[in-house]
Amino acid sequence: MAMASGLSLATSRQVTHHSFAQSFQRPFLRMQKTRRLSNLSRQLLASAAGVGAYGACHAMRQRRSFAVACAAEEATAPEAFPPAVIVGGGRLGEAFAKMGLRQDVIVRRGETFPSDAPEGPIYVCTRNDALEEVIRMVPEERHEDLVFVQNGVLMPFLDRQLRPGLPVTILLVYFAVAKKGEPPLDGKTDTDPEGLSAVNAGGKWAREVHWRLTSSDLACRILRDMEFKQAYWEKNLWISAYMMVGALHGCTVGEVESTHRKEVDELIGQLAVAVSASQADVTWERLLLCDRLAAYARSVAHFPTAVKEFEWRNGAFYEMSKAAEAAGRPDPCLKHTEGLRTLKVI
Repeated sequence: MAMASGLSLATSRQVTHHSFAQSFQRPFLRMQKTRRLSNLSRQLLASAAGVGAYGACHAMRQRRSFAVACAAEEATAPEAFPPAVIVGGGRLGEAFAKMGLRQDVIVRRGETFPSDAPEGPIYVCTRNDALEEVIRMVPEERHEDLVFVQNGVLMPFLDRQLRPGLPVTILLVYFAVAKKGEPPLDGKTDTDPEGLSAVNAGGKWAREVHWRLTSSDLACRILRDMEFKQAYWEKNLWISAYMMVGALHGCTVGEVESTHRKEVDELIGQLAVAVSASQADVTWERLLLCDRLAAYARSVAHFPTAVKEFEWRNGAFYEMSKAAEAAGRPDPCLKHTEGLRTLKVI
């Protein structure tokens, strides 16, 4: 996996590049714009109340996100967005459809892309291994409408599959749909009570994604390129580290956090250093990073663990290890590489 080229998406593609109402109906028509803006204001004030350096930095990040979100709210009414195409009729695809106005078109497995598809966003709600097929199915002139919601290190793949300059939209999903038809549960934590889901501001449909989620009582931050890039890597650190330690011990995400915290924190530290070594503009304060990821683990403590979709998750960090070895440098992710061998993944 060519990490260097993949990481360029968040930079070189700046602008040019999981409680609902009782019936799980979209409540936004009854929601006023001022109410949503006041909610954002409360979030900003809460973030600014943080203590010390972390509180200040966190408030600054929230202020930037807040400004973008306010602009989106002010400039956009629900009727401004055309219906969407939702590729994939599973748990996530159905959830996104229920967030809409019941005018979206769902393309299920085995179906072709409709010739009369609406001109709105194209939500890709499939497994990662189906992404290449989906991109081939969608007409090239509609590629800029793609909205990717998958976990994993997507950017290298998108750089290879899509032509340069497309303002594709990527949503970092921090909500979960336990069963098909059930309302999503938002991944809010004690360190990030305002929510963690985020969309890249440079994506063509960032405002539509924000509107679809927030009007359905789900958090969504609109992040500019640098903030989004860091959030993107942070989510991948969490998935790769917590899933590996859980698989090594045969336990849940919550048990990793409560019983194997030292081990997972050490692994996160190594992976974070490897990312920062290849991307100087992506940095973390280790203790705060580990605390944030542990808080998310507590919010989804029941999740099972497994090292899967290797190419998209742990494989990205293994590529960093191989690159360092090829250059005659020590493995920056030694614990990760040892874990992969123990699990017989490599």
